[in-house]
Amino acid sequence: MRWREDVPVVGSVELPPDPHALDALGRNHSLETALADLVDNSVDAGASSVLIRFIQRNARLIGLYVVDDGHGMTPRSIDTALTLGGRRDYRATDLGRFGIGLKAASFSQAASLTVLSRASGHEAVGRRWLQGQNRDGFHCDVVPEDFAVAELDRTWPFSTSPSGTVIRWDQVGGFPASEDPHLVGTFLSRTVDHLRGHLGLMFHRILAKGKLSITVDVEDVDEGVGVPAEVRPLDPFGYRHGPDGWPKTLATDVDGVALSIQCHIWPGRSNNAEYRLPGGAELRQGLYFYRRDRLLHAGGWEGIHAPDKKLQLARAAIDIDGDVSGLFTMNPEKSRVTAGAGFARAVGAARAADGSTVTDFLHAAEQTWATSNQRETARRRPVVPPGRGINPRVSREIIDELPQLNESPLNILWVKFDNNDLFHVERETMTLLLNRRYRAALLGGRRGGLNDAPLVKALMFLLMENVFQGAHLGSRDKDNIDLWQEILTAAAQAELASFGGRG
Repeated sequence: MRWREDVPVVGSVELPPDPHALDALGRNHSLETALADLVDNSVDAGASSVLIRFIQRNARLIGLYVVDDGHGMTPRSIDTALTLGGRRDYRATDLGRFGIGLKAASFSQAASLTVLSRASGHEAVGRRWLQGQNRDGFHCDVVPEDFAVAELDRTWPFSTSPSGTVIRWDQVGGFPASEDPHLVGTFLSRTVDHLRGHLGLMFHRILAKGKLSITVDVEDVDEGVGVPAEVRPLDPFGYRHGPDGWPKTLATDVDGVALSIQCHIWPGRSNNAEYRLPGGAELRQGLYFYRRDRLLHAGGWEGIHAPDKKLQLARAAIDIDGDVSGLFTMNPEKSRVTAGAGFARAVGAARAADGSTVTDFLHAAEQTWATSNQRETARRRPVVPPGRGINPRVSREIIDELPQLNESPLNILWVKFDNNDLFHVERETMTLLLNRRYRAALLGGRRGGLNDAPLVKALMFLLMENVFQGAHLGSRDKDNIDLWQEILTAAAQAELASFGGRG
């Protein structure tokens, strides 16, 4: 049979999705991105206040709420909101877009999603989806009005009357299955910190305008609510003064679509949270995509340049409005923007008013990094150079971060000892000898090599390189060496014992 260009059809059949499609939603979400998606819905509902509350009983975490004082939902609109792919009439300013955000975000974290809402002039309504249950269709549970009212009228830090919404997660998968107060307390502390950092970054423009407040707290069902923690804006461009001439806005036009790139250069490394950011400053270099003041994507160069330590002062803001063919695609979780093949070419064609290009931007960022790093390095105590036995990556980091003395390099090598000491200082040969007896234990049984145990050797270098400086050892140096020997040898013997005594 010859190939035919047109494919014939004889009719159509309806193929509804399998009810268990709900179970596969939201696989790309983390807790932070899932909750950010719910905050998006609160922003679209006109909320001025949002609360995220963890619920615990007998120290065990049992649930989570997201509450807002937005305009709420009617019986009709709540059914649309709980329909998979249900698409309401989105306004130009809305952050929602795909009609799956609430369900995908919730089922990525919890097996039970309950939505309770009240719109001004309407009765309170409630719906519940259960994930993983046997179902022969998309039947959503109806929650009685009295329970919806009771949940909406709980003691929240703001009123949900005459309108507001409560989202409740039960059977949350990521919570620790433990009633150990220390373990749960540690989990909560870290999780709340990470959550505040993520939300503060993603919503920093909206928070800074005073249009929204977000708080996080913990309620013990027996003891009450703890101290709330406010989410504060975390502006990745929150420096005071950049290098001369920067920031600059590069602009171009791609098939009638205007592309504007605001190129910023931090004046140097900083301990400010705005510079360090969740994930670290080096990871957060690059592009920041915004949609309607909501940050979607923080860091990465999307084909413009490879990640480079020397570019960690460079950040560029790009405002987009959804997908643009050939340039950007926004994922449903609203946690990443993927740039298309035409994006790098478009950026290469962009120009500032003074003719500056993206190449000029990157070069200026590298120069600022070099100048700033020289100033920082000059204030630090100089060290002897790293030598043999130290991992090349560690050596480069030492050389980049610390000024070098004009002396022979310090070697760190394993040799066989006649005693149990961990180390021996050989100033004549500029060598710190390590006892081979402990090598296998410190390597965890892995095969060794000249540059093995990089963490151990880096710590030993930082601790002891100063005793290799100068013409002779002073009494304080000798006392320190004795102290380090006692403590570190005891630690090495403990490692050896836990390893099984194999030397």
